[in-house]
Amino acid sequence: MELSSLLHDLHLSPSSSSEKPLPSTSLPPITELLSRLQEKLIGVSSESETISLIGCVERLFQTADPHWLFCPASTNQDDRSAELQVSYGSLVSALIGCAALPLCEDDCSSLPAAAYQSVPSRAGPVCSALTALLGTLGNGGGHTGLLLTLGPPVCVFAVTHFQDQVWTSSSSRAAAQSLQEALLRAGGWRDSAHLLMGDESQEKRGILGGILDVLQPQLTKDSWQRCEAVKLVFAWTLLQVTRPSLSPHLPRLLPPSLLFNDHHRPENCMLGVRCLHHIVLNTPAADLRQFNTAEVLYQALFKHLYTTEAAVIQAVLSCLLDLLLVLETPPSSLGPSFSRRKPCHHDDVLRLVLTHMEAEHKVALRRVYASALPPYIDRMGVAVCRHLQRVERVVLGYLEVRDPPEETSRLKILEVLQKTIRAAWPRMPCRVVMLLRCLLKLLLDVCSDSQLSDPVRQKLTGQTALCIRLLDGCSSGNLQPLLQQVDSSCCSSEMLHCLATVTMTTDR
Repeated sequence: MELSSLLHDLHLSPSSSSEKPLPSTSLPPITELLSRLQEKLIGVSSESETISLIGCVERLFQTADPHWLFCPASTNQDDRSAELQVSYGSLVSALIGCAALPLCEDDCSSLPAAAYQSVPSRAGPVCSALTALLGTLGNGGGHTGLLLTLGPPVCVFAVTHFQDQVWTSSSSRAAAQSLQEALLRAGGWRDSAHLLMGDESQEKRGILGGILDVLQPQLTKDSWQRCEAVKLVFAWTLLQVTRPSLSPHLPRLLPPSLLFNDHHRPENCMLGVRCLHHIVLNTPAADLRQFNTAEVLYQALFKHLYTTEAAVIQAVLSCLLDLLLVLETPPSSLGPSFSRRKPCHHDDVLRLVLTHMEAEHKVALRRVYASALPPYIDRMGVAVCRHLQRVERVVLGYLEVRDPPEETSRLKILEVLQKTIRAAWPRMPCRVVMLLRCLLKLLLDVCSDSQLSDPVRQKLTGQTALCIRLLDGCSSGNLQPLLQQVDSSCCSSEMLHCLATVTMTTDR
């Protein structure tokens, strides 16, 4: 590398006509060079000058003497480490700033794709320069403090640019991915999760705290929407962290997740729900109950049950199912004492879901509700008796409506009916006639529907037959006279065969 030319341009050494590299004894202190490089990177104006200067930085890290690069002139060891960390941290920030994403003018609008047009062409060279720095730093060894200082901003930058977004290209994503791999190699981390959390023994420290330090100023209520990448980097970071490393950082991870959850855009809301669900799954229940945190999460999620976005409803119902276990004992574990207990959060969620299901006509939402209902019925156990009238209306309404081609809604509602019969069988005899009429009509529709595929038809007839057998069991065999009244002239051979199978099974 023509190091003498670079130093001359930075006014750090006299010009030399010799093409030989300067000896390390005649080189200026590395901190002084880093400071000048930072100033030039910040002050450069044109695209070509920026790319050229970033290339010079890359060649510097590739060819200069590592001892000179990482050993400042100060005599005090602690002062040397601190000075070096500050100098390299400032340079890395200046490099990253060359490929920084433009900010939105307000928190209500998004930038067009054209606003990010120049970002990929700068991100690639910056990634290459940082990769060169990490390669030299990792080969030198013994620079753990410096690596832990540079790791967080480098990781945030890499995660920002290896995602498939409007501000990246295939080449910039590849460069960012290489940068992330170089960071892992330099610190001896196995993968991204190990990079963030480190070892339980603390022999290999993680950089989660440092990354949150980098992100925190951009994750306030007024600023997080101005940069499109911040929420994605935060979510990526959070979703890598599991037990037991998440709990100590909960006060810093929870507020941004709640901000995303409360946003009016469905994509931001879903991202927030996903983050909250990860927190619920990876935080001890005692920590969530402390300071009433679990109740705050419940209220933040429950309000989304009034939305009409199917994807949001699906994510919220899944998250609530796990959160309710933190808030209270499942009703199914209370046994016969359910009648003496007060209504709980499980009741509130199930009641609202059933109420919305009755009036819902959108196919996507009907499928989401039907798919989410079986685990809630399981969780309620015999306490589902409190909601039998609503469950009955939902079952009758959903079994009447076709849901081609997979018949997801009908199959899930049949599962709901089976679980309800098993849990609340003493309350079923008075409902047998109405439910049997609905099931027989379903059999007739399914057997006469030529558009159904054979596997789906078999699933529907099999699940319907099982429901009839369960109804017969809880009514002490009183279903047989009703089945014998079915007019065989109105039934197809397939339906008659199914009914015959049911009759033989119930007789045994």
